[in-house]
Amino acid sequence: MTQWLISLVGTWGYPAIFVTMTGESAGLPISSEIVVPLGGALASQAKLNIILVVLVSSLANLTGSLVAFWLTRRFGERAVLSRFGRWMGLSRGHLRLANRFFERFGLWAVFVGRLLPIVRTYISFPAGVSRMGYVWFTIATMAGAIPWNFALAYAGYKLGQHYETVAATLTPFVIPIAIGVVILLAVAWWFGRKLGEEEEKILTPKPTEL
Repeated sequence: MTQWLISLVGTWGYPAIFVTMTGESAGLPISSEIVVPLGGALASQAKLNIILVVLVSSLANLTGSLVAFWLTRRFGERAVLSRFGRWMGLSRGHLRLANRFFERFGLWAVFVGRLLPIVRTYISFPAGVSRMGYVWFTIATMAGAIPWNFALAYAGYKLGQHYETVAATLTPFVIPIAIGVVILLAVAWWFGRKLGEEEEKILTPKPTEL
């Protein structure tokens, strides 16, 4: 798969980046950790433009995510799994993981999910089931996709002709960084909940005050 993606992006450039990244966000087992750094590496050789690589990748992420979002919003999770699960590489376990993450963090899950392995590909499905608004879904998706794609493209740009080592270089760091982001988000959520409870206690009149 890696060599095939390298050959595809090296030959077709932006169209290949758009198609493959759309596929990843729609649920296909394609790795952005290979495609986007390769685009950055080609930019370092003046064959592509790094800003366009980030833009095309992010718009592709949005396109694929909207496909997955619309499918589950329209047909429901079970129908999508039974009709499209096989050719999309979509399993019940993938959806269960994404569902738990979404139930925990809601709208923030769409944003942070773009930074997490596995969750990134499947977070659109529970978002569709929840019938989240298209505008908020689009904003959260792009807010997460742009910095992620910029980081990958910049890494590829710096490595230049050694882009084939990008995936191997990034892989050991992806999961620890993702875990750190989740921990920070969980802490922020916990403090926000506590502050909300305290505010509710203060604003709720006591029986003697009624």
